[in-house]
Amino acid sequence: MSKPTPTRATTFHEQVVDQLGRDICAGRYPPGALLPSEPELGERFGFSRIVIREAIKSLMAKGMLEVSRRVGTLVRDTVHWNLFDPAVIAWRAASADFDTSMARDLMELRRIVEPAAAGLAAGRASPAERRALRAAYMAMARAVAGKGDYVEADLAFHTAILAACGNQYLRQMQEAMAAMLEASFAIVVKKPGGPALSLPLHEAVCAAIERGDPAGAQAATVVLVTSAEEDLREQLAERRAAGARVPMAVRGATVHRRPAPRLAKVAP
Repeated sequence: MSKPTPTRATTFHEQVVDQLGRDICAGRYPPGALLPSEPELGERFGFSRIVIREAIKSLMAKGMLEVSRRVGTLVRDTVHWNLFDPAVIAWRAASADFDTSMARDLMELRRIVEPAAAGLAAGRASPAERRALRAAYMAMARAVAGKGDYVEADLAFHTAILAACGNQYLRQMQEAMAAMLEASFAIVVKKPGGPALSLPLHEAVCAAIERGDPAGAQAATVVLVTSAEEDLREQLAERRAAGARVPMAVRGATVHRRPAPRLAKVAP
């Protein structure tokens, strides 16, 4: 296994949670599998049993693990996971075999939520929120020109819409939706010329919200999400084809045969 690169994990506990979450989502420990014992995990990571135990508790809180005194720590089926947890979303999206059902369900959720949110934003957004949306779009345009991070700007654009929709429940979904969008954007953006092609679709959404046109904003968002879905499907197909060209012995070795290195210790 390559050296772990925890995302936003700084304490020993967070590092272990991050790596075990990645391992579970990548299939190292599939649903129904028994997790190594606390002493074994402590040896693997080089941390105390207390750190390991707290990490397991965190993953239990996310619905990913259950502990049985007679059996040990088992990985639960994904139906029990907190699928809206941003960390779980990121771990699943980062796995080598991006779950096709996750991709499908993600795009279905986008088709359900985003057009309605854009329609609400068109009718409710404040002048400041409209300016924030336009600023995010301009950041996307600059990124296409090579001056900035396109995924970051794209994420800010869609988050601005959720913030401007004026619905308290949709606003509370911002963190989860941001994680889901980031997961798909990171894949779709790899399409050659993709960001440039999607730019006018985003501008159409932005313009409709700016002029207070709910129906126009919804229609433009449907076109945008449909295009993104096609791009995601295309990129996933290419990724699977590329993976199929790697010899099985090589792919298997990186996950199952090489011992995982210890995580680098940082200040708790």
